[in-house]
Amino acid sequence: MARRSQSTRLHLAVTILMCAFVSTDGVDMNDLLERASQLSDKLHSLSTSLTNDLDSHFPPIGGKMMRPSMCHTSSLQIPNDKDQALRVPENELLSLARSLLLAWSDPLALLSTESTTLPHPERSNINSKTKELQDHTNSLGAGLERLAFKMGPSSEALSSLPFYNNNLGQDKISRLANFHFLLSCFRRDSHKIDSFLKVLRCRAAKMRPEMC
Repeated sequence: MARRSQSTRLHLAVTILMCAFVSTDGVDMNDLLERASQLSDKLHSLSTSLTNDLDSHFPPIGGKMMRPSMCHTSSLQIPNDKDQALRVPENELLSLARSLLLAWSDPLALLSTESTTLPHPERSNINSKTKELQDHTNSLGAGLERLAFKMGPSSEALSSLPFYNNNLGQDKISRLANFHFLLSCFRRDSHKIDSFLKVLRCRAAKMRPEMC
């Protein structure tokens, strides 16, 4: 019951933030970055909540676990930590965040489709939260597109990170393992996106680096 209440509050908070991105006319850069960083934070929290649901009854899968280097976004050259991110120009940092986010359009669509029949006791929650992830990712993407427009053409360059899988496998263990792996990749990338946007927000507010 507590978990459901927490999920409801999270959904409400994200919905409010999504609505705030609908109209950005007259909104300055600082406010846009504040909204974007709040939404990215909620997105990462939602992916963490979804991971917890999946892990609640996750079966042993032994050698089927995959490494982060196998994520389809691993080829993108990005800062490894905050200190490196602080040295990246604002336009490049926004482009990296947008590239990572857009790279999840197809994988999240696959997860959303697979979640409807996922062989897991928490399937209903997983299905609901996966669809929320998809919706919120689209909303954040629209917000970042507006930010890129405000920052100018140099912020609009994107890196292509294709995703070629169209299913998670046929047997129960493969489906669960691949779902878990994709979700772990998304959770990792959502944390990076959140970190990049917080650095951009910090710079826009002209905060000292150690305060970021």
